[in-house]
Amino acid sequence: MKILGIGNAIVDVLCKVNDEFLIKNSLTKSTMKLIDEEEFKSLLFSLTIEETVSGGSVANSIVGLSQLGNDVGFIGKVNDDNLGKKYEEGLKKEKVNFLYTKKNEPIPTGSCLILITPDSERTMCTFLGTAGKINDHDIDPNIINKSEITFLEGYLWDEGEPKKAFDKAINNSNKVAMSLSDLFCVERHKDQFVHLVKNRLDIIFANEQEIFALISSKSFNDVLSFCKELGKEFVITKGEKGSIAIKDNETYQCSAAKNIKITDLTGAGDLFAAGYLHGVINDMSIQHSLQKGTELSSKIIQKIGARI
Repeated sequence: MKILGIGNAIVDVLCKVNDEFLIKNSLTKSTMKLIDEEEFKSLLFSLTIEETVSGGSVANSIVGLSQLGNDVGFIGKVNDDNLGKKYEEGLKKEKVNFLYTKKNEPIPTGSCLILITPDSERTMCTFLGTAGKINDHDIDPNIINKSEITFLEGYLWDEGEPKKAFDKAINNSNKVAMSLSDLFCVERHKDQFVHLVKNRLDIIFANEQEIFALISSKSFNDVLSFCKELGKEFVITKGEKGSIAIKDNETYQCSAAKNIKITDLTGAGDLFAAGYLHGVINDMSIQHSLQKGTELSSKIIQKIGARI
């Protein structure tokens, strides 16, 4: 297997809203907020669902990699309930090896309410459900070791059971890639993320907000110095300013796609990571990998949802 993703197994529920809805519900545009099941139902009550699809950040990337013809798998915790069954079916339909055995859990399968505003930005309200209860017993070292790269998401990082799953996966991996996931996620776990980046990861994906928060600076020169000093492989997306990769003291840049109609930014980072990792596992140059990431992210933002 080329890449094994481990992340939150979340069913995405997409709805269109106006900015007033975000303000009324004290939501910060373009971020992810963790909520409980009651708040999820309360927010959804007055909305119209546009689409429901198996989601989760790393799962979206893994599906993108599968669609490019790569042999990939995914581990994510779901309940043996209706949503859990739909989640598994969704991955299998995309030819992803779903390597988690559903069990009867006391907590339902997780859901993410994705609120799309007229400017195409997405604001996420996530009820993790049983996805947030993944633990070391859900991780099989033999499966991890058979994969060339393990791809993790920052969203998964938390104290307790998820952290044990994370540690076990890293300890048994041949190579580890991780997405920092979200600004608030970095701020919640900053010290642990800095330790991970410096000592345990090989490839790091981030956007500008996330990398600035990680190093406590708004200077991109500081970002470059930090990345070059560590000697890891950093891949940073910069929206309409394109993307950049830093490896072995070298810097590579790629422009954003031009003249495209943006419909929904959901999954842009996930599909960018898929394209870039496709390049890595198929021995493409870093420049070509950036271009592949840009190609996939530009496709996904022209439609609603995070699956091409």
